[in-house]
Amino acid sequence: MPSTFTWLDYSEHERRKMLDVIDLFGEKTTRDELGLGGVRDAFADLLFPGTTTIQTVAKYFLFVPWMYMDLERKQVPSSKVAERARKFEIDLAKTLGDADGVIGKRAKDSLKRLPSSVYWQGLMAWGIRVYPKSQSEYHKSLDLHYVRLKGRDDTATEFDGEGVHGSTLANWHPSIVQPSKDFPNAAAMELTQDEANYLRERVMTNCADSLLAHLLKSKVDVRGVPFAWDLETPLPEYLSTPLGHARNFSEVMHGAQLLYNLILAEQSNNDDRQEEYRERMNDWWLSIAQSNERFTSWNLQQFWSIVYKVNPRISARAKQFIELWIATVLAAKSLDGVMNSSSARDLISQREYQIKGSLARTRNDRARDLWSGAAGSEQMDLRWRTSRRIISDILQGLEVTTDAAAN
Repeated sequence: MPSTFTWLDYSEHERRKMLDVIDLFGEKTTRDELGLGGVRDAFADLLFPGTTTIQTVAKYFLFVPWMYMDLERKQVPSSKVAERARKFEIDLAKTLGDADGVIGKRAKDSLKRLPSSVYWQGLMAWGIRVYPKSQSEYHKSLDLHYVRLKGRDDTATEFDGEGVHGSTLANWHPSIVQPSKDFPNAAAMELTQDEANYLRERVMTNCADSLLAHLLKSKVDVRGVPFAWDLETPLPEYLSTPLGHARNFSEVMHGAQLLYNLILAEQSNNDDRQEEYRERMNDWWLSIAQSNERFTSWNLQQFWSIVYKVNPRISARAKQFIELWIATVLAAKSLDGVMNSSSARDLISQREYQIKGSLARTRNDRARDLWSGAAGSEQMDLRWRTSRRIISDILQGLEVTTDAAAN
C-alpha cells in the first residue's frame, strides 16, 4: 500500500511547503540539507508572497481559476471534479506544447504534481482565490456550493462561474479577467495586456508591502539580475531592511552549504569534487571578506525579529546552528579558520544529524553513497528566480498592444 500524506489537508500552508520539499528532492543543488528552509522561506514569503520554487510562469495564476470556473459552470460534482481537473490540466499542457514553462510538457499523462496544486496557495495570497481552504476541501465543497447557488436570492446576478459581487458564495475573485472564447482549446503562455494589468493589480492590492508589488508597481526591469539584492533601483526602508538581512543570511550560510559538500567529497575520496568545493569556498570567503563591515555590523536581533514575525515556528536548534555558524565565520581570520576548522566541521555534521538522524550522510556510509556530488550547494535566492520570471511575464504583458493581445 503506497504511503500518503493525509495529515497535510489540515493546513494548506504546511501542505504546500511539504509538497515543495518533495519536488525539490530531485534538485540536487537546491535541497535544504542543513535545515535552513524555515528562515529562507520566511524572507521569501515576506518579499515574494504567493510564489514557490516550482512555479514556472505567471499565466498559471489565470489558467487554474479559469479551469475551475469552467468546471463549476458545468456543475461537475465533488466526486468527479478532481478527475476532471486532472484531465483538463493534462490536456492544457498538450495544447501549450513545448512552450517555455509548461508544467507537464514532458510527463504528459503521467504528470504527478498538477499546476493547480503548485499555484493554489499563491492564488489565495494574491486574492484571486476566495475560497479559503485546501484544494481537496474545495473539491469536497462543490456539491453544497451548487445547492446554495440554487437557493440564493433570485434577484442576484446570474452565476456564470466567476462569482457574484458581494456574495459569500464566490470561490473566485468576482472581477477576474475572462479567458478567450476558445480557451482551453486554444491557449498561450504569454499574457495579454488585460491579463497582465489584472495580475499586477491583484499583487499590488493584496501584497502591497512586498518587494514583488513594489517591482511591479515601479515596472522595474529584473531580467538578468542574479539576486534580488543586485537590483539597481532605490527601495523604501521597509523593503531594503529585510532584503539586507536576507542577503546577509544567504551569503554567510552559503559557506555552510559548501563545507557540507566538501566534507562529503572528502569522505567519498572524490578528488575532483574536493577541488571544486575548495575553489568555491575560496570564492565565497573572498566575497565575505570584501563585505566584512556589513557582516560585523549585522543586527542579528533585528534579523530574528523579522524572521519570527513571519514564521514563529523556527526551531531553537535551527537558530542555534545559524548563530554558531555566523560566529564561526566572523571569528575566522582566514578561510582555513572555517574550511579546515574541526569545530566548524563538527557543527555541520551535528546539524545534519539533528535533522536526519541515522540517515545523515556525514555519518552513514550507505546514505553517503547516494550523494551525487552536489546537494544543497547553490546559494539561496529566496525564490528570486521564480519571482523574476513572473515579474517579467507581467511587465512584458503590459507592453502588449491591444491588437497584438487579441486572441
